[in-house]
Amino acid sequence: PPPAGGGAREPLGAWREAMVPWGGHAVQKPWLKQNQFPRYPQPTRYSQPGFQPRYQPQYGHQRYNAYGPAYLSLPPQPPWRPRNPAPTVPPSFRVDETARYTGTVKFYAKWKGFGFIDVAQDGVVPNNNLFVHWKSLCSDDRFPFMQKGMEVEFSLQVQREWHRPGPTVRAKNVSMVGGMNLALQDDLDAQEKAFVGGQHLRYTGTLKFFTPRHGFGWVIMDQGYDVDPSVPSELKVETAEVNAGGQQPRFMQNLAVEFGIWRTLRGEYKVYNMTLPGGHPLTQDALENRISMGPQTFSGDVMIWNWRQGWGFIRVDPHHNLPPRVLAKLAQQQEAARQRGKHITNDRAIYFRRADVAPGFMVMQNQRVAFSLYIDDKGAGACDIRRR
Repeated sequence: PPPAGGGAREPLGAWREAMVPWGGHAVQKPWLKQNQFPRYPQPTRYSQPGFQPRYQPQYGHQRYNAYGPAYLSLPPQPPWRPRNPAPTVPPSFRVDETARYTGTVKFYAKWKGFGFIDVAQDGVVPNNNLFVHWKSLCSDDRFPFMQKGMEVEFSLQVQREWHRPGPTVRAKNVSMVGGMNLALQDDLDAQEKAFVGGQHLRYTGTLKFFTPRHGFGWVIMDQGYDVDPSVPSELKVETAEVNAGGQQPRFMQNLAVEFGIWRTLRGEYKVYNMTLPGGHPLTQDALENRISMGPQTFSGDVMIWNWRQGWGFIRVDPHHNLPPRVLAKLAQQQEAARQRGKHITNDRAIYFRRADVAPGFMVMQNQRVAFSLYIDDKGAGACDIRRR
């Protein structure tokens, strides 16, 4: 600021000297990033005569000047193009869902869970190209998948989704030619993996936790096994090695498990084919002791549907007489909800989850549905939910 009284300004250098503390050296504060951008940059190797960078971007923004990389104005990049939408069929398109067809796997992304099949029967689907999702695979593998070029057998279904302009045709109940389930993983593992004690040797332990969101967990192996000292007692388990019976594994913790051990190329030891003791898959039915109430079908309408979290409630039609075991579980479930401060408005509301919805069926609020019933440790629920 100018001196009081309107006198002449002092030189700028005087103010700078006044700001320097004793000792004549300015204080360096790394958190202020004082020295990252010098006012007078020094020449670098980029300014040497005849220098040519190895990479000349065609549609980039990085160029070189006398002092190094510089961001200059370049021609605009090519316009972004959205992915081609999935082929749709007319709303009146119908398929025979009981018929079986054959084809060859054209492409399948194992870790993304989808692929395409070249249909052998000409004219059954548009362009003879059929989409397949991993949930439609009839597989004995703990991580269902297919390989390019293999022959498969399947049925067809028409699926309608809110984010697509029209219905699409997809494969369902995909199996080997002849109806046998897909079983590829054990043979591939025998060729590609190195096991501790053999592929079929099993160990027992306790699952500390497994989170499907992050795709891994940790297992503590029981003591007393004669293994190499380099094998740790705490092993990592990944999603591909959780045997959930061909389903998506759920969050688990403090659970007795059985598993094998394999060694990666980097020398790490990990869990192989983790199951419940006795080799039973880690399915939701087994973990919650689910008991089916038989093939009887009930009807109702979707009272609540939380599509973000994947759960809801179905209002059962009044003319249905629910089984006594279901009524007892519903009363137990509603009493627990009241103790948590919940207000029950309908004592015939049946809980359901997205995993219990039939493949290809899109749940909506106030929609008429048909379903079956089950009971488990938490109460009663609906399964095999489909359009009525």
